[in-house]
This record gives sequence, C-alpha cells and structure tokens, in this order.
Amino acid sequence: MKVHDFHDGNRQLQDKFGTRKLADNLAKRATETLGDDERKFIEGANMFFLATCDDRGLPTCSYKGGEPGFVRVVDEGSIAFPNYDGNGKYQSMGNLLQNPNVGLLFIDFEGQLRLRLQGEASIDENDPLLAEYHEAQFIVRVKVTEAYKNCPRYIHMYKLIKKSEYVPHLGHDTPQPEWKKSAELYE
Repeated sequence: MKVHDFHDGNRQLQDKFGTRKLADNLAKRATETLGDDERKFIEGANMFFLATCDDRGLPTCSYKGGEPGFVRVVDEGSIAFPNYDGNGKYQSMGNLLQNPNVGLLFIDFEGQLRLRLQGEASIDENDPLLAEYHEAQFIVRVKVTEAYKNCPRYIHMYKLIKKSEYVPHLGHDTPQPEWKKSAELYE
C-alpha cells in the first residue's frame, strides 16, 4: 500500500474541494526510485523529520539532525542514516521494531524546497555503515516505497544561524546536554 493509493477519506475531501484530478496527476509523479536530484537534496540535508507509528497506530514525529551527508542514498531504492544518542525514550526507533512504515520529510528552508519519502525501515546494530558515523548507536535503513517532491508554497524561509554543538562528528567528543546530567532522571 502506498500513500498515493488514495482511500475513501482522501477521495471524500478531494471530491468536496474539486481536487481529485489534481491529486491523481500528482500521484503519477511519485516514484520508488531516487535519482541524482533526490540524492543531492537528501545528502545535502542537515536535518529531516521522521514520522513513525507504533503497533497500535499511535504516531510520533521526530526531528533528526546531523552534518550534511549524515543521510546517505545507498542506491536508487534505499537510504540509510545513523541513530545518535537522544532522550533515551526510543519512541521513533522503538516504533520501527513494531511497525516498519515510515514517512520522512526533507526541507531546505533556505531554498524553500521539500521532498517526501515513504518506506519500510529496519534497524541494524552491525550495519557496515556504522563505523562511518562517529558515536552512532545503530543504522536505520529505509527501503523507499514512494518519493516525491512536495509543494513548497508554505515553507517559510530560514537561515542557519549556528550548528548544534551536540551533532556528533569525528575528532570531537559530543558534550552531554545539561538536562541529562540531572541525577533524579536516573533514580
């Protein structure tokens, strides 16, 4: 099942607002493969949003950040990215163990562009790419089921002011955030 296999709810609203033909034509632009433009966009990104659901259908959405290139296009049908130390709840990553379906949203706020990916994810603590990511806990691989550029109309233009000091990179020990130093969190 793909996002563009529209269900009754999609069709109900498309018909109500007169967008069924538009939706059908846009659906034809979705692909299962990543070309050179998508590769460049994804591998140039320093962040993306990851949507997951648990086995009960309860969703969560996470911001994933890193240095440009931290998400790698492995081949035309898959991507990989590291999981770094976070808040310790493993909501998104734990969801992948129950339900592999994911949605990823890549946004270039300076260029006002966005790309959506849908896919099936897996986690591997022994992935060969793991050695290439400083301080990564494991690698997430996503088999792309749909990729499509998305309307940039409502993207606000932002400029990067400062990179996060907490993004892991080689030759630098990542500092622990102050909130994680609280002893009461570990009692």
